[in-house]
Amino acid sequence: MNINWNWMGNLQQFGRSLMLPTIALPAAAILLFLGNLPWEILGMEQFGNILSFSGSSIFTYLPFLFSIGVALGLTQSAGIAGLAALLGYFIFVSATQYFTGSTFEMGVAGGIVIGVLAALSYHRFKSIQLPEYIQFFGGQRFVPLFMCFVSILFSYLTIQIGPSAQAMMDRFGEWILSHGAWGTFVYGVAYRLLIPSGLHHILNNVVWFQVGSYPLEDGTVLYGDLPRFFAGDPTAGIFMAGLYPIMMFALPAIAFAIIHEAREDLKPQVKATFLTAALTSFLTGVTEPIEFAFLFVAPYLFVVHAILSGAAMWIAYEMDIHHGFSFSAGAIDFIINEHLAKNGLLLIPIGLIFFAVYYVMFRWAIRRFRIPTPGREEGSQLEEWAGDIRYRAPLILQALGGKNNVLQIEACITRLRLTLANDKNMDTNALKHLGAAGVIHLGGGNVQVVFGTFSELIREQIVKVLHNDIRQVHFHAPVQGNMIPIEEVPDTIFAQKLVGNGVAFYPERGELVSPVAGTVVILYPTMHAIGLKTEDGLEVLLHIGIDTSHLPGKWFQAVVQVGDVVVPGQLLIKFDLPKIKKHAKSLATPMVITNMDIVKSWAFAPFKPVKKGQASVMSVIMKDDIVRGEHKL
Repeated sequence: MNINWNWMGNLQQFGRSLMLPTIALPAAAILLFLGNLPWEILGMEQFGNILSFSGSSIFTYLPFLFSIGVALGLTQSAGIAGLAALLGYFIFVSATQYFTGSTFEMGVAGGIVIGVLAALSYHRFKSIQLPEYIQFFGGQRFVPLFMCFVSILFSYLTIQIGPSAQAMMDRFGEWILSHGAWGTFVYGVAYRLLIPSGLHHILNNVVWFQVGSYPLEDGTVLYGDLPRFFAGDPTAGIFMAGLYPIMMFALPAIAFAIIHEAREDLKPQVKATFLTAALTSFLTGVTEPIEFAFLFVAPYLFVVHAILSGAAMWIAYEMDIHHGFSFSAGAIDFIINEHLAKNGLLLIPIGLIFFAVYYVMFRWAIRRFRIPTPGREEGSQLEEWAGDIRYRAPLILQALGGKNNVLQIEACITRLRLTLANDKNMDTNALKHLGAAGVIHLGGGNVQVVFGTFSELIREQIVKVLHNDIRQVHFHAPVQGNMIPIEEVPDTIFAQKLVGNGVAFYPERGELVSPVAGTVVILYPTMHAIGLKTEDGLEVLLHIGIDTSHLPGKWFQAVVQVGDVVVPGQLLIKFDLPKIKKHAKSLATPMVITNMDIVKSWAFAPFKPVKKGQASVMSVIMKDDIVRGEHKL
């Protein structure tokens, strides 16, 4: 799988890789919280000390985690790259500390550099071929060996420029910290504005893991607002405290505003979706599902949101509030880490004020400017669409342009991060139909698709499809209208799947198009039904309405004939919709596969309005013992 190394693709992948090491931080916070409990009452003071020491140790070895995490994140979790990074960082730390007298500490920055070097080494040498007599050291085994020499060279360079680099880093930290409230305001605004691109992780890494220093009793120096906060630095926590009012209160207020401005008929669906999103933001600080609900339809509101986020940071700084988190600024982290905070409880009234401001402002803006937030128009992309998203991965893959179009796929907490061969082959409307809150084009085939907290699950399912030689057939909508389960067709034969399995549609226009590529094998004399056969041997029946065989043939006009080869979206039959609606039992139009025995599994898109020819409404996986419609011998 090739990698598109354009600059935006690099930043997108690099930003995601910086998140991987942070998965250990919640464990550290929990251990420190538990260690702070009064264990001496139970006569278990030593156990409490062990908990605290274990939590602190995670921050001590954080650079090691970053070296491995960055290497894995940039190589699609290649274990040999992680091993090479760990080996390289051992060499780097040992050499620099010995030859500089332990006076120079790069901390997380050193781990990141080593991780990047390990990833570059992996991509360059993973397939290297050496002479046969030393080929044992070729291929991926060459990567750790090469990384040893790279680490030695990097260590030598660091030893030479270490003191100057240390002074530069200290001045950089002092410069940011010297700006006080203004510095936190700028950070808060920039953080929010970078969220759509996913590059906020890079900014956060600088502020949370590089700015400021705090020496421990053993001589170890910790860098960054986050490690310093958990180590007990009284000056730390200024770049995290102001995020709590936004994530715990402001974003949930937006969710409530969206719910209350939704149309009455759609309000139950919107309420179910956004109450969950509000609770997720409040508890965990995951905000993208709410932010992407208005980002694309009202970007000016997002800019206002960014400015108010900066204001929250400013206010927290001016009120001398110091608080931190291990994962994000949600209620869970707020409670667990309150014992380390200074004036942390002041964030509650500040948050309540922000809740009121955001709620009033967003309700007014949605109504005043008629912003089409979810629930204010039909087909909102954030309608509740069932929880079996893992089974829709084949449909999502098709909407991304198919297996051959996906060069690389990764996922963070709320979005898929992709490199596509051609992003023009991606069906954005189909992705939104399948639950995407937004699609972001970054150029060079780099795309982000926001699916919320299902993203990692979707990625896992898509990777399974990409790495398995399975045969799938994808179906387009044969009409424009509403898609319904086959069980809801008002006809026993179709509803009980006696003819075949599939879906059905209530058409809004009198045109039937081909849902698949195939050949016309049956065309009923009255032209109310047509049968297709795909190259894989699937036999597809399309039946316009229920009990329509007795209707006049002039109400149906076929534009194809038996033997014609058709492609998805090609017109098959025109029909007189008003007359059929008046005289038929029902307009329900089934699309079923009649030879179900050759199908291994089925996947269906949400049952909601579809457009004629819309991709990704149904997908089937063929059985392994079927070859182009015939059983293997």
